[in-house]
Amino acid sequence: MAEKGKDTMEKLVSLCKRRGFIFQSSEIYGGINGFWDYGPYGVAMRRAVEQLWWKTMVEDRDDVVGLDSTVICHPKVWQASGHLDKFADLMVDCTQCKKRYRQDQMEDPSVCANCGSRELTEPREFNLMMKTYVGPVFDEEHVAYLRAETCQPIFVDYELVRNVSRLKLPFGIAQVGKAFRNEVTPRFFTFRSREFVQMEMEFFCRDDGAMEWFDYWRDQRLRFYTETLRIPVDRLKLHEHDKLAHYAKAAVDVEFAFPFGWGELEGIHHRGTWDTSRHEEFSGKDMRYFDQERNERFHPTVVETSCGLDRMCLALLCQAYSEDMAETRKEGQEQEVRVVLRLPPVVAPVQVAVLPLSKKLNDDARLLYERLRRAYRCEFDDGGSIGKRYRRQDEIGTPFCVTVDFETLEDKAVTVRDRDAMTQERVPLESLDRVLMDRVFA
Repeated sequence: MAEKGKDTMEKLVSLCKRRGFIFQSSEIYGGINGFWDYGPYGVAMRRAVEQLWWKTMVEDRDDVVGLDSTVICHPKVWQASGHLDKFADLMVDCTQCKKRYRQDQMEDPSVCANCGSRELTEPREFNLMMKTYVGPVFDEEHVAYLRAETCQPIFVDYELVRNVSRLKLPFGIAQVGKAFRNEVTPRFFTFRSREFVQMEMEFFCRDDGAMEWFDYWRDQRLRFYTETLRIPVDRLKLHEHDKLAHYAKAAVDVEFAFPFGWGELEGIHHRGTWDTSRHEEFSGKDMRYFDQERNERFHPTVVETSCGLDRMCLALLCQAYSEDMAETRKEGQEQEVRVVLRLPPVVAPVQVAVLPLSKKLNDDARLLYERLRRAYRCEFDDGGSIGKRYRRQDEIGTPFCVTVDFETLEDKAVTVRDRDAMTQERVPLESLDRVLMDRVFA
């Protein structure tokens, strides 16, 4: 990672902890690598992003429905999917400093990046499935696994879902949920974790139209990042896979320019008929789709969109982190560095903050806060000077602050401060809802 990128990530990680976005799990016990907790602002942001994805993929469409499956499935699910046999990374250990690496992530596979030693172990496979046990006896007959991806239960349940939804091809099934991978070397904050949230959609269609659907979903998903999440086009790129799984016909990743380099946000895959065929083989159940109009039965082809909610949030935070110079009232200083998260209002954990200039105005400000919170994610902030409160709201990404002052009692207006432009505008209370609506949801 370049020095500038490393510095940015260190500042972002510090901000996320300081302001309650994301911090290491079990920190009072020293933490546990690859596991992260989301604080009050992180939860609000992550739910906002998830809801935007769900609305786009499910609620705004007639051809996609939802599913919420269990984290633990029958072990044969993972035999059929190939995870128990092939879901592994090659692991290498340094015999001198005991540092462990994934071989594919080493810049020089013959040298330890930590101590420079060339005394490395031979690469050996390390299965990424997390094992557990179901029932009172801890033996091989009761072994189960935490799901490594949310898509497999979709394939297992697809016929049940299709029947109750009365859907005909083409149609999709979407799911949001936790997935677990026993990563050898979790890294880059929440980018590569051992517990994370996936948002996946499996689109079932006829094979003769599958490539058209692949192109359609590739374009739709890229548009989600640029138009809905407002990520600049120049920080995104499509990476087409040259090497494909034997059952796949096409695969492309949406990548984002993180401070540590380009990283995958989402994959769009043409999976062919592999999944339903394999589950039919291992379960003995007929997984074919019956087309009544053509009077034929066949395994549907699947086009998949698969993204990580945590990576999506990390990309938004990286894109939003900014430093500029702002006026200050500190003695001997005219300006100071202002840290600000320029989050799009639609995903900001607090969209509108209500700030009484004095605690004597709290009652009137509270009434306004109660009114606004019905339409926006709001926060009431009366702690400290107005300047400190502005800085605090800048750091959590609040796009608009509404200040109630003593003049409000006379002119029935408030001051609306814009986070990015640093402008302050006097707005009549009767016009406030319209003004905020236009700016928050523009």
